[in-house]
Amino acid sequence: MDGLTEADLKALAGARSFERGLGYLDAVSGIEVGDAWVAATVHGTERYEVELTLDGPGPGGVAGECDCPYGMEGNFCKHLVALGLTLLAQRESLPRQRKAARGRAQDLDAWLSGLPREGLLTLVQEQIAEDRQLRRRLELRAASARGDLAGVRARVRELLDVSPFAQYGYVEYADARAYADQAGQALSAIRGLTGSGRAEDAITLSREAMRLLAEAAESVDDSDGRLGQVGDGLADAHLDACRAARPAPRELARWLIGQALDDAAHLTDVDPLDYEDILGEEGMTDLRKLAVGAWRGNRRGWAEKYLMERLAKAGGDVDTVIAVHAADLAADGHTHLVIARELDAARRADDALRWAERGIRDTRELSAVDTALVDYLCDRYAQAGRPTDAVALRRDHFRARRSLLAYQQLRAAARAADCWPAEREGALTLLRADAGRQQGRYGGPVLVDALLDDEDTDAAWQAAADSGAHDAQWRTLADRTRATRPADALAVYLRLAEPLTRQTGNTVYERLVSLLLSIRDCHDRLGTPEEFTAYTAALRTAQRRKRNLMRLMDDHGL
Repeated sequence: MDGLTEADLKALAGARSFERGLGYLDAVSGIEVGDAWVAATVHGTERYEVELTLDGPGPGGVAGECDCPYGMEGNFCKHLVALGLTLLAQRESLPRQRKAARGRAQDLDAWLSGLPREGLLTLVQEQIAEDRQLRRRLELRAASARGDLAGVRARVRELLDVSPFAQYGYVEYADARAYADQAGQALSAIRGLTGSGRAEDAITLSREAMRLLAEAAESVDDSDGRLGQVGDGLADAHLDACRAARPAPRELARWLIGQALDDAAHLTDVDPLDYEDILGEEGMTDLRKLAVGAWRGNRRGWAEKYLMERLAKAGGDVDTVIAVHAADLAADGHTHLVIARELDAARRADDALRWAERGIRDTRELSAVDTALVDYLCDRYAQAGRPTDAVALRRDHFRARRSLLAYQQLRAAARAADCWPAEREGALTLLRADAGRQQGRYGGPVLVDALLDDEDTDAAWQAAADSGAHDAQWRTLADRTRATRPADALAVYLRLAEPLTRQTGNTVYERLVSLLLSIRDCHDRLGTPEEFTAYTAALRTAQRRKRNLMRLMDDHGL
């Protein structure tokens, strides 16, 4: 902390959060200094609790946590910046405050160590009377210690009950953290059961807690993901308890399948494959049979497909993986591509190629095909020395799509096959027909873009003149022909500049000045610089109230 600087805070937060933090210096209150931490409250959109840890490995030895939404994602937020800047302003007094905090902690430890048993008991009882959460935690420990499963279950249910936090039946974001912290106490109690040699009870309670948490999650704003963390913890606690207690494999397999297929169980993501060593051969056999039965009953169910695919891949059963995908083929050929890649990974290239080709055949409208499938198949044709097939596919795809990208891909394939001139003429014929039908439509014809991409600028200009073009196309045409056709380019620039003079905004001014520079270049090439001088003088007179535009023109000597 001694070496902390504003530059360190900016490095931690980023320029944007740092600048925003400057506006919160007056919002920091209730600063409490410990030996290795500093906590405070920052009043922003809501009231946020922030804490900086000191003498760590980060820039300036500082790290931080804040319970604002941005901070909960692990970011060093503007509220932490505000506290950091406040500490920098109090740099001289901070070492003394930390030393005092360290002394208080040592005094407290010494006092507690010297208390007799009766004094400690009285102190704990006083705290229990004042702190409901502490009372609940200790009640759980007591029930667990005396083997009172019913008592522990009752406390776990109480801790997972959302009703004390819910207004109008829903737990808002402001109260969700407190509920998640309480749910975390239930998780700690279940873990404690396994640690104290009561793993079978931990299995029972963790399953019940998963169900209760999933039900509760439907009415909690878990934007910061804290309930998800508790759910992950319950899944881990169940796995640890199963490793300790070794439940009956067949019963465990049935429960795992039910959990994997239950849409409501997403908060506790239990992976059946994590239990392979616990299930053993008998349990895994049952697990696979149950998974197959579930999939056969619902071949299009996402959970059923995912489970089958996971089990098949784990067992190296490529054919089953293919069968799962083949039972629910997407209309755009994407599933065929997934299958082809799976077969490639299994070094079954011929089968992969057949599935990719089937994907093209099965797609009713080639315009709707997954373009990645087309790319995959053309790459395979190229690798197999079949350039003509690649051209044919690219040609069909271009005819269906008629986009610049499809044109570019056809050109690349045809050049590789040494047949581009003929393919180009056929493609341009289609684009000319399209351009004739698209006159006046927004976006401009693909024909102009294709000719520009071919660097056939004269043909592109003629196409634009015949069939129309959008402003960006005309700008590109003018830029490319300014040296050889300055008068034509000048007319384009003047037309594009005129509507900008009626608009405001720095982005508009930058575009206008860019056009003015091009206009000046055209006049220079035409030998008419005095016309440009008169044009800019008139423009300045008409636009004199736009100060930023005048400043930008001055910067460019206009």
